[in-house]
Amino acid sequence: MTYTNQPLDGSAYFLYHSIGQYDGKARDSLAALGEFTSVWGANDDEQWGMALGVRQKFIDGWRRLINAPPGTLTTTENVTTSLHSLISSLPDDLLRGKRVLVAADCFPSLHFMLTGMAERRGFTLDTVPLRQGAAWVDDEDMIAGWGADVGLALLTWVSSTSSHRIDLEALVAHGRKMGSLIGVDITQAAGLLPYDVLDPAVDFTISTSLKWLCGTPGAGVLHVAANLARQCQPELRGWFSQPNPFSWDLERFEFAPDARRFDHGTPAIMANVASLPALEWHAGQDMGALLAHNRALTGMLIEAVDDLGLTLATPRPEHQRGGSIMIALPKTIPAGALLQQLKSDAVFADARSQTLRLSPGVLTTQKGVEKLLQSLRLATIPK
Repeated sequence: MTYTNQPLDGSAYFLYHSIGQYDGKARDSLAALGEFTSVWGANDDEQWGMALGVRQKFIDGWRRLINAPPGTLTTTENVTTSLHSLISSLPDDLLRGKRVLVAADCFPSLHFMLTGMAERRGFTLDTVPLRQGAAWVDDEDMIAGWGADVGLALLTWVSSTSSHRIDLEALVAHGRKMGSLIGVDITQAAGLLPYDVLDPAVDFTISTSLKWLCGTPGAGVLHVAANLARQCQPELRGWFSQPNPFSWDLERFEFAPDARRFDHGTPAIMANVASLPALEWHAGQDMGALLAHNRALTGMLIEAVDDLGLTLATPRPEHQRGGSIMIALPKTIPAGALLQQLKSDAVFADARSQTLRLSPGVLTTQKGVEKLLQSLRLATIPK
């Protein structure tokens, strides 16, 4: 397979819920990787200073994005490893004999992992279901199921299947009354909607650099509030878990006093290298303008869904949704066939079963939306 660096026409690109793009992304990533490999392949001793410096820039970029205090954020491979690293490090009495609360529309990978940990860590995984015919879990149902026996609640800020955005402030306030640990998966809206780990204050946050941030796979993050991190004893530990990774005295291991304790072996720095240009590009954008652009195009999509007689599977009010619009396709429009038709027209989207997922971002244009809608109109015309 041959890869090229041709200019990208993203006017009808609707995959920002999956892999985000911006003009110059391929060029920037290639340059960063080229610079890294030139240093890493040189016959000198500059490699580690450069590599760890890039990783720190990546960490600092993420800290600024979500207002994480110094020493509270580190790198991971993905949201699943982030959550596992946190839960497996908690003191046993925080979860044993208690419930871990999640919504049924959480990211499935996290649910798979929690199911596997429940018996060993002694907690009951309690999954709040969707109401009959609903596309997302109501906040009221989360609160109704959230009692004082919930040791930890994992909140999905924005759902990947409906773009439903939770009322984070209300849920966190309730969780504090219950005395629960509170973590938030911000993956589906990080970089588009503002998020602050201190407002409302949460115990941990997990995410990835994909999607609206336009980064690469493997560039996940874990934020842990300082007071919680000090209680954690990660099972997976290694030389980078220490205050000084280059301390190799086998009898004197100690955890770093901050989020570095969640590190372990040699960090997977390449994903940070490849994603850092996107983080820096994003930091230079007008966040209000990015969101306004998305809102204008998603507004067009919602209006068209109504005109076409299709079913919207996303909340209508802006404050209740992320940046995506989901459409519940009827059985008369097979999602797979529709996606193939869209692709042949240079329109890029995806689907989960019969739910079409559309996420317009910085490269998507009004003409691109109109191109998509023309294909949808043809698909809904009776044959």
